[in-house]
Amino acid sequence: MKNIRVRFAPSPTGGLHIGGVRTALFNYLFAKKHNGTFILRIEDTDQSRFVEGAEAYIKDSLQWCGIIPDEGPDQGGPHAPYRQSERSALYQSYAQKLLDDGNAYYAFDTPEDLEQMRERLNEAGVVNLNYNSASRMTMKNSLTLSPEEVSRRIASGDPYVIRLKVPPKEEIRVNDLIRGWVMVHSSTLDDKVILKSDGLPTYHLANVVDDYLMKISHVIRGEEWLPSAPAHVLLYKYLGWENEMPVFAHLPLILKPDGNGKLSKRAADKAGFPIFPLNWQDPNGEMTTGFREAGYLPGALVNFLAFLGWNPGTDQEIFTMEELIASFSIERIGKSGTKFDIDKARWYNQQYLGLADHSQLLPEYLKGINESFGAGSDPRQAEEIIGLLKNRVTFPQDLVSESRLFFVRPTDYDHKVVAKKWNEEAKKGLKEFAKALAGQQAPTSDQIQSLYHTTLTEIDIQPGKIMQILRVALTGEGSGPDLMKIIELLGVTETTQRIQTASESFDQTKEHG
Repeated sequence: MKNIRVRFAPSPTGGLHIGGVRTALFNYLFAKKHNGTFILRIEDTDQSRFVEGAEAYIKDSLQWCGIIPDEGPDQGGPHAPYRQSERSALYQSYAQKLLDDGNAYYAFDTPEDLEQMRERLNEAGVVNLNYNSASRMTMKNSLTLSPEEVSRRIASGDPYVIRLKVPPKEEIRVNDLIRGWVMVHSSTLDDKVILKSDGLPTYHLANVVDDYLMKISHVIRGEEWLPSAPAHVLLYKYLGWENEMPVFAHLPLILKPDGNGKLSKRAADKAGFPIFPLNWQDPNGEMTTGFREAGYLPGALVNFLAFLGWNPGTDQEIFTMEELIASFSIERIGKSGTKFDIDKARWYNQQYLGLADHSQLLPEYLKGINESFGAGSDPRQAEEIIGLLKNRVTFPQDLVSESRLFFVRPTDYDHKVVAKKWNEEAKKGLKEFAKALAGQQAPTSDQIQSLYHTTLTEIDIQPGKIMQILRVALTGEGSGPDLMKIIELLGVTETTQRIQTASESFDQTKEHG
């Protein structure tokens, strides 16, 4: 494919929904797969819904995910500006062309007029209550009013919109890369507003004009826009751009985890998982936790999102961004909605955490242990702890809580293990091991392992018989990470002191038990 140009065109009306991130990702992967251009275009013509800070949030979210635009408001490009609010004069000229050619008309109807129209249609048993080819001749517009009346209303400042004049009896065909040919009869469509009373365009006109002027080759967007696609096809036709119309691909819906309906913020909140990539504070001051702040790594989230509706056709599940680009194809995107499985997202995070470089996790880890335990830590030792624990946790913040055993001596012990395992043999074994260990200088885990086996064998105790009670003595728990590595990281002095303290506590437990 040549001259691939795609765009992600969000509206700055709130936090960027995770479904929007997936749309951006699929556009990005497709562009990079074909050495094309990925464009960020801010569709901010709906000023009534504009939210301060939303545009910056969108950019920050894409940056965090590694989805970097080639052209956009910050990057610039040959088709600037990339904010629709800065292009309003363009849209008015094309709206005028549609009016001049008889493919659009002025409509002066008030909200009350529209409500009365719907009531009349409903009483008449009409299923389609839209403003369309059947109902428009009963309304206040330039098709029913005289030219003089239309001119008078415009001159006197009467509010009006400009509507697309949809033909009454025409089959409109949309060729979708995911769904194949989609046929829609024009009688089912409404005469969409293309220019609002404030002089700004609606999405329908603005996106068609901008996609044409920015030479967009493929429009990859959510399934919710499929019902609007026939109107967009008509606009391309009426503006004389039918031969330059981009190829459409409408992505399947992201569904709730139970598959019952589209994933929403309310559903995510109820289920207790994020819906936005980063923390989002709405205009009312309500803060919603993002995936980043919940502890998800960007690579894990991107990998997870790529599999929401797409699959590589192989058993491979872990992909770098470069591997996703190489493997991606629209042909492997399914038509059906895909469930948002948060357990799978957690699994991905666990995998990526296990693969993460220790130094990448170190700054936040050091900050966390200082805040949680008032403890500093030698960076080298901290990296060793991270390496020991990272395959056992799901989120980076879990590393801090799991590290407690290294910074806080246990005061409570697994009573079941103590009751079962603490006896004279165990007491002797721990005492002799502590004595042998005290004579060592910073031994490695391998040296500790050897010392442990040698010491217990010499006193005729099977090493495996007291391993669990030794673990409880050092950590309070009956299971956990590599015990010899724990001893190495605790150090000789701390380990021997913990064994002594625990042994005294175990004796008291037995006495009172």
